[in-house]
Amino acid sequence: MAVPEKSAEKGSLRTPAKPAPAKPAHAVKDPFAVKEVYHDNAAERAMANFFAGKMAQQLGVPLSDYPPGYDGFVELSTLMMKGRSSKQQQAVVMGVLKSLLPEQGPGVFRRLFPFTKWSAEANARLTTMFFSWLVGPMELKEVEIEYKGQKETWKSGVLIKKCRYLEASGCVGMCTNMCKIPTQDFFTKDFGLPLTMDPNFEDLSCEMIYGRPPPPIEQDKMYGQPCFIQECALGNDTARPPCPKVDTDRTRKRL
Repeated sequence: MAVPEKSAEKGSLRTPAKPAPAKPAHAVKDPFAVKEVYHDNAAERAMANFFAGKMAQQLGVPLSDYPPGYDGFVELSTLMMKGRSSKQQQAVVMGVLKSLLPEQGPGVFRRLFPFTKWSAEANARLTTMFFSWLVGPMELKEVEIEYKGQKETWKSGVLIKKCRYLEASGCVGMCTNMCKIPTQDFFTKDFGLPLTMDPNFEDLSCEMIYGRPPPPIEQDKMYGQPCFIQECALGNDTARPPCPKVDTDRTRKRL
């Protein structure tokens, strides 16, 4: 029973307020609780339709079978995953990315944007200018880059505040194999400009860091990332195993 305490006023009594119950240490805010609403303009819808058209060509399906705009883009992404291993998914996405450019495109890019501070910062800025339709609002940020043996501060980071694609898909495996790995490989290997993408699965934000080589997938922290409990039927709140779609070969070996 609480013992009343005397207040500053003579003779008056008050009962101390009960402390608020502490939140469990493991409690994490559901990033899907409030869905972002997007109102795409004509140019943004055109970009989504253009990318969706390239995806439909890779899959050999009619684009007209899918909703126009961003919804169709996400549905085609889901179709790309079905019946394919992680590596096959990545290969299909790489095919889409390469189809966006003429055959000599990567060579031209390497000549225009050789790996320097300027090219990394320029591509970060171009990302914020032309790809908000894909991932939502972004902003530039300073990051630490190791360049020619020296650590330097470059404004070649892009902070995606809440990834539209990740929120729409609700899938760790789709984020990994349909976005992160093929995009990193496309810039790092084809364009010669290192890129690391670092998604945050607690708030759905993501950092893109131009100029920083990505780690091997087995050493990437997302390799052990569990499924979203709120969004995925494979999510397990107790065991929290890695998402089986991140590396389907690993999953198959464990069965």
